[in-house]
Parts: sequence; structure tokens; C-alpha cells
Amino acid sequence: MSIGKRIDFARLVEALGSEDLPHMKGMGRRERKAAQTRVKLFRCALQLFAERGFPNVTVEDITEAADVGKGTFFNYFASKDHVLSVMAEIQLGKVREALQAAENGKRSIRSIVNDLFAKVSEEPGRSPELARALLTAFLSSSVNELLGQNMSEGRRMAGRIFKLGQERGEVDAKLKAEHLALHLQQSFLGTMLLWSLGSEQELQTVVEASFQHFWRATAKN
Repeated sequence: MSIGKRIDFARLVEALGSEDLPHMKGMGRRERKAAQTRVKLFRCALQLFAERGFPNVTVEDITEAADVGKGTFFNYFASKDHVLSVMAEIQLGKVREALQAAENGKRSIRSIVNDLFAKVSEEPGRSPELARALLTAFLSSSVNELLGQNMSEGRRMAGRIFKLGQERGEVDAKLKAEHLALHLQQSFLGTMLLWSLGSEQELQTVVEASFQHFWRATAKN
């Protein structure tokens, strides 16, 4: 593994070890401890997925990397595939934060959606290898129904954000909020996929360009 990749993973571990992860806010002590264990297993699994590829990683590999027993693993996850649900939880927490900011009304919807574009790319965007590993894992895993439910909940919350934008005159009222929410997810996933396949640009640049195109089609003229 190159030094660059080591730096990426070091930053990823630091980010995923933070108690400021959106989906962990407001939890009690017992819930937080359980969530921290889940995140620990997830971040170890994520590194292994990027290094070896999703099909080549076993539960034993993950528990050894996390220094926990297999029994502990199965206390939190039904299978290796279910580890991916943590990523969905983290991403859903970021959408929830964006919705709270929109409902608070102190920031423009444009700035909230712009930040959301950037924030949801943080974990998978640590390296192209990691983004490819995650996308492959999601497509090949047995938790598609669970992931689909999380995506649906994310669209519901994003739709509410756009509805608030329409009420405030920022978003074109002729557009359906639920369609905008779907296009938001499509734009993000397409951006991550194309970037992971070998873009010469920095991810931040690619994500910002994707947002600008999305917003031009969304904003009230």
C-alpha cells in the first residue's frame, strides 16, 4: 500500500472514530457505546474492503483487525454484508442534520445542499479505491433491501428540504420536490462512480462542479 493510501485510511479512522458523527448525536451512554463498537468494526472492515476487495474479506478478518471476538461481531451484525449498514446510517445522519438546518431557517437552502454534497462524499471519497470497494460491496451485498430503505428515508428528508426551499422562493416551484431528492441521490452516486474510475481532478472539485450543475437546474430563475 502506498503512503498516500495510509494517510487516507488514517484520516478515515480518525473521522469515523469521532463522537461527532451525525447518527450518534443525542444518544444515551449505552446506545453510544454500542454505536462506537459498530463504528469500530465498520472502519476496520472498510479498510480491508479497500485493500482486498469486498468478496475477499471474511468476518474473521474483520474481528482480528478490530481485536474483538466473533461473538461480539454477531452481537451487532447478522453478516459481513450488514457492516455496510453503518455507512448508510452515517450518511442518513448527515441528511437529517441538513434537514434540521433547513427547518431552522438561518441558512439558505443552497448553502445547505452544497454542504450536503460535500459531507456525504467524505467517507467514500477518502480514496478512489475505497469508493470503488464500497460501490461494489453495496451492489453485491445481501442487504439491498435495508440500504434501499435508508435511501428512501434519505429521499424523504431531502424532499422536505427542497419543499422548504420552494416555500422560501429559492427552489423552482414547478419542480416536484420528491423528484429533486431522487436527482440529488443520482447526481451524488454518479459523481462518486465516475471519480472512482479515474478522474484526474480532485474529488472536491468534481463534487462542487456536480453541485453547481444540479443547482442551476433546481434554483428559481
